[in-house]
Amino acid sequence: MRHIISPLDLSVDELNDVLDLAGRIYRDPKRYSKVCDGMKLATLFYEPSTRTRLSFETAMMNLGGNVLGFSSASCSSASKGESVADTIRIVSNYADICAMRHYKEGAPLVAAKYSGIPVINAGDGGHNHPTQTLTDLLTMKELKGSLEGLTIGLCGDLKFGRTVHSLINAMVRYPGTKFVLIAPDELKIPTYLKTETLDVYHVPYKETGNLEEVLPELDVLYMTRVQQERFFNEEDYIRLKDSFILDRAKLNLAKEDMLVLHPLPRINEIATDVDDDPRAVYFKQAKYGVYARMALIMTLLEIPEPQ
Repeated sequence: MRHIISPLDLSVDELNDVLDLAGRIYRDPKRYSKVCDGMKLATLFYEPSTRTRLSFETAMMNLGGNVLGFSSASCSSASKGESVADTIRIVSNYADICAMRHYKEGAPLVAAKYSGIPVINAGDGGHNHPTQTLTDLLTMKELKGSLEGLTIGLCGDLKFGRTVHSLINAMVRYPGTKFVLIAPDELKIPTYLKTETLDVYHVPYKETGNLEEVLPELDVLYMTRVQQERFFNEEDYIRLKDSFILDRAKLNLAKEDMLVLHPLPRINEIATDVDDDPRAVYFKQAKYGVYARMALIMTLLEIPEPQ
């Protein structure tokens, strides 16, 4: 039985296998529409979510399975003090696989230790978000043709952004990756990500506070919102929330084939006048997320390709 708590839980070969399967599902979804017939996915979301939760539910239903679960901690026995360990023990009796989002870092890992079914981390605090990373990788692979040799700009909240942390962990393993880290001083990536990941893999990177200056060199620009829920006081959030805003004028500085990604939800960090530019692929990215999660569910449940 496998769990996916971090993108590093999959080797590069396994990651590529999941992405290849997701690509096949994307091109022929009807072929996979009954492979999970009679199976159930439990979605245990202790923290609010729209895209991730609905994407998981859509993925399982597209595979012919069913869904049960809760959409906030207040709707579960956590409001009565039940532990994550006890909850997953119970849910293991009802479902075949579980997707868990939690506001505490490490909660899905705790769940995995006590679970009788595969656990997928659907986001834990500011730590990891491996299925968003699968979504990001699938988007880049399908639209760029390869995950090798890309210069990726990560912009916005790089300190608390779990999508950014997960993407760095995944992409350092692909040859030729370069990162441009665009953030105000208060929201730079944590030092441990530099010393334990970027430096260990000898991945070139530079840090800057100037988005316009580096736009021309990027193959991918990954925008993120400044997350109000991660701040301890509102003053800091208000001061930093408009640090970087991508608009049409700035986008004109970029390559004609640069991709603009965003894990969503967007607040105001991407102006709406960017939406109709062919380089803006964040809504298409959300669609790819369904196929990425379908492929991961099939992989963890060890479901063979339909004949």
